[in-house]
Amino acid sequence: MLTRKQIKFTSDFLSPFKQKLYYLKNLPMGLISGIKLIQLDEAASVSEVPFRWCNKNPFNSMYFAVQSMAAELSTAAPVMLALKGSDANVALIIVDLKVDFVKKAQSKITFTCMEYGKIYDAVTGLQQAGDTAAATVKTTGRDVDGSEVATFYFTWSFKRRS
Repeated sequence: MLTRKQIKFTSDFLSPFKQKLYYLKNLPMGLISGIKLIQLDEAASVSEVPFRWCNKNPFNSMYFAVQSMAAELSTAAPVMLALKGSDANVALIIVDLKVDFVKKAQSKITFTCMEYGKIYDAVTGLQQAGDTAAATVKTTGRDVDGSEVATFYFTWSFKRRS
């Protein structure tokens, strides 16, 4: 069950206008590439990135770094949501990334992460200052036909500060 603070965060972040302001201030490449977070709840976090001229490479497919950015957003949003549900001061960083590219990305790609529970358990397990935890979460990218394009595995590391 999400707290009031988490519900407000979700509502704010899913607002197209507020999302663009956030990107302008904190993630300008997200604004340029057109990534969007379109769903964020306990069940799933879904981001999408369009296939357009600034996102493609010379091989007429989406540049892997653009896919990585959209994939990361689909895992970072539930991390931020879990942190909003905790009063702890937590440092976080991605410590590992693995990816399996299945086919060329030549259309809009939608990334879905359904591992909020794993992230929440890692964050809420940080009871005392200095405690650490890590969570490896999967997000799958699919094209407009529903075909899998790539699967990303991000390992998030958390450390509770004093």
